[in-house]
Amino acid sequence: MTKGRLEAFSDGVLAIIITIMVLELKIPEGENFRDLKPLIFKFLSYFFSFIYVGIYWNNHHHLFQAVEHVDGKVLWANLHLLFWLSVLPFATSWMGEHQFTENPVALYGFVLLMCALAFNILQKFCLNLEGEESVLAKALKSTVKEKWSAVIYISGIVLSFFYPAIAVILYYIAAVLWVIPDLRIEKKLVK
Repeated sequence: MTKGRLEAFSDGVLAIIITIMVLELKIPEGENFRDLKPLIFKFLSYFFSFIYVGIYWNNHHHLFQAVEHVDGKVLWANLHLLFWLSVLPFATSWMGEHQFTENPVALYGFVLLMCALAFNILQKFCLNLEGEESVLAKALKSTVKEKWSAVIYISGIVLSFFYPAIAVILYYIAAVLWVIPDLRIEKKLVK
């Protein structure tokens, strides 16, 4: 099976996710800049989630640059990832609506953790299909970033019940780890 349909479908779903998130930003009643003040948390929540969707789109693209084939397991793993990403608009909206309070921040972190785990599962199925001598296997020998991300998300979820602002900062420290596309794959593809 070719990977083109999987990539096209995933791109479409990610575009819809971004569209849903931006539609949650309602136009203020007034025409003054001060009328935008109640939207600050909603906009920040959207901005952070937009970055996360962009990170997943970028890393998904890089992953499938190194993948030659897909099978049913990869398709289901990809759908699993898309499911968790599709929950992100809900978590984003709830967190923004309630100004980054404990429970919404915890749920947001849980969704981010599940997205990360789903992406790791997708990578694992791709690695299994491609084989141990593949470009992908050689590129993904180290899983340090993945492990640190999981630790950061879990720490953020726990901290969200006591210090939600610190939890949000942790979530975006994890994002910084992934903002640059996976260089492990890029380096192997260039060779």
